[in-house]
Amino acid sequence: MAYDPHKHHRRSIRLKGYDYSSEGAYFVTICVKSGESILGKVVDGEMVLNDYGRIVAACWQDLVNHYEHVILDAFVIMPNHIHFIVIFVDTKVGASLRPAPTRPAATGGKKHGLPEIARALKSFSARRINELREATGTSFWQRNYYEHIIRNERALNAIREYIDNNPVNWLRDQLHPDAPPNPFNQK
Repeated sequence: MAYDPHKHHRRSIRLKGYDYSSEGAYFVTICVKSGESILGKVVDGEMVLNDYGRIVAACWQDLVNHYEHVILDAFVIMPNHIHFIVIFVDTKVGASLRPAPTRPAATGGKKHGLPEIARALKSFSARRINELREATGTSFWQRNYYEHIIRNERALNAIREYIDNNPVNWLRDQLHPDAPPNPFNQK
């Protein structure tokens, strides 16, 4: 099928004019391509990671070694998606608020934004997972991701609770493979 800009346009879900490298907290959801449940399984309300899920967890933890202005907050891996909160800080002021990286950050002082953090997590993990499953060059994650700018402490705490409770609520999750279709997402 030939590209038709009237049919195949992709509208950005990003807040127009917002600087996504600004200090603050961001909630992100990234889904596995086609919603495939291959990162592990939920057993009795607990997420049990498989090798792919453990790779994603390791890549998440490694982000602080590449981006000095990033604090990793709440994080959960689900069978077919991940949720996380990442906080950007002024490294001059907030450096003592974060754990020391295991090696110097490779950013050279450049402050990367949320799109770079999401891209890094997706590409680092996909590369390693695809090597393991012998599918080099295959898309692993969906093309985009969902993000939300966290604007206050109350919202931050509510999203942390949502992330923490995600495995317990898996059977009711809209991303569960057997979930009924969401009427608001229908075309």
